[in-house]
Amino acid sequence: MKIVLMVLQFAGSLSFLLYGMKMMSDGIQKSAGKSLHRVMGFMTNNRVMAVLTGTLITCIIQSSSATTVMIVSFVNSGILTLPQAIGTIFGANIGTTFTAWIVSLLGFKLKIAAFAIPVFGIGFIITVIKRLRKENLGQALMGFGLLFLGLEWLGDTIPQLDQQMIQTFLARFSGNSGTNLIIGILAGTIITVILDSSSAVTALIITMAHNGLLTWEFSAALVLGSNIGTTTDVLFAQIGANANAKRAAIVHVLFNVTGSIIVALFFNPFIALVDFLVPGNPNENLPLHISMFHTMFNISCTLLFLPFVNYIAQFSAKLIKSKDDETAQKYYMEFKSSGMKENAEAHIIRVEKEIADMAQIVNRMFARIKQGLLNRTGAFIEEYFEKFTDEEAYIDQMREEITKYLLCCYDLPLGISEKNNIHLLLGIVSDIERMSDDCYTFIMMLKKSIEKGMIFENEDINELFPYHELTERSLSFFVENINKHLSPSQLQEAKDIENQIDEYKRNLKKVAEHRLKKGANVKTELLYIDLVRNIEKIGDCAFSISKKLAQKIV
Repeated sequence: MKIVLMVLQFAGSLSFLLYGMKMMSDGIQKSAGKSLHRVMGFMTNNRVMAVLTGTLITCIIQSSSATTVMIVSFVNSGILTLPQAIGTIFGANIGTTFTAWIVSLLGFKLKIAAFAIPVFGIGFIITVIKRLRKENLGQALMGFGLLFLGLEWLGDTIPQLDQQMIQTFLARFSGNSGTNLIIGILAGTIITVILDSSSAVTALIITMAHNGLLTWEFSAALVLGSNIGTTTDVLFAQIGANANAKRAAIVHVLFNVTGSIIVALFFNPFIALVDFLVPGNPNENLPLHISMFHTMFNISCTLLFLPFVNYIAQFSAKLIKSKDDETAQKYYMEFKSSGMKENAEAHIIRVEKEIADMAQIVNRMFARIKQGLLNRTGAFIEEYFEKFTDEEAYIDQMREEITKYLLCCYDLPLGISEKNNIHLLLGIVSDIERMSDDCYTFIMMLKKSIEKGMIFENEDINELFPYHELTERSLSFFVENINKHLSPSQLQEAKDIENQIDEYKRNLKKVAEHRLKKGANVKTELLYIDLVRNIEKIGDCAFSISKKLAQKIV
């Protein structure tokens, strides 16, 4: 019974540690996630800045897996290039060591419960008081408190273990033989895969080592294994992604696995280097030695591989070859959950990138309409009709897949602003799809006029060109500002263009109706009016998108 209670206490303490780390990470990501994701987009211009960006963001959100999953999704959506992603992945591995330093420097030198419980209480109060609008900060503080409570309870549980059992275990795995090293690496890998957090595993290793349950060398081997085990999240995240995203994922795996193999081959010199950097007997200050080992492992691997980023990118391209049909006609956008490290902002940014691509396709379709007006012949229809058909079908697929993706985002932890923006994005996607339908309808009507030999006067067609250009201005305006927040003055600019389009439409319809009264061909004039109305509908959708962008919360 005593053993059962001890196992349950150990499991409960570990659960507090894991859940506290999750709460803290989620709270920080939701409070600062938007700015962190934006920072990643522009602070990765060179490999050094990419490393620093990855390090900084991971130090803040306390999860290298979350950072790396984010990186893979950004590469998949085209926000980051592969070389930028590689440097950021290196930095994420360095940033994840921050947790180990917090635990080793604070976890055993202070009476944790003395401040962990008040911190949790403060966090809870902040969460409950809705007027403060700091629920995410409160969640982060509550997680911080739970994390350190779990650490203290782990520290209280371990000394209760049978001392004879501990001595037998240490005797078996003391020293740094090759067998013990391999066992330690495998054990660290498996435990990290099970717990799904290398930071939590490192904290557990430090706690157990501090309480005399692990030797220095075996602790270091476990840390190497935890660096391998943390790559599983990224492997799952790249499923269904494009070739570059898969390459980013494989680089993360290669970095951690290759680095672990190199350090394992030079294990004794590496241990000696850490002993040199951290003064004192390792057995008297084991947590600091483990933290330094973890940090030096990632810094050394980064310094070793950073000069070869471009070669690593080329090597990954050979391992993961691009498919000839990667930009095939069938559009597919699968929602991939990254588990407990989920954050909505990375998914929303990916959707915004897809919507920008969607808008560009429609913009090209509308620009091509002008060519049809200039060249109203069977040759134009033969050359472009199938292209219009394929693009319209592709936009339909995009709307369906992006809508499903956004609906999945509703299940993630969302604030008021994220819910509002997702609602607006759903509307924008629908507007863009309607524009593609109108472009396709216009070409269908043009095709019909050519096949039936309908003849428009050149003067009438020429009247459509400034009307088309005015509507094209409306499209270009929203395409240039897609995914941005429009100011009142910008919205007024869009409204002015819309008013001009409406006025132009009324004038063109009056002229066509006047021609009808004078005996012009009825079918031709009615078709002309339909063409005019169709262009105006495209302008309406463009203005509708501008209004939604003005409502976006930033």
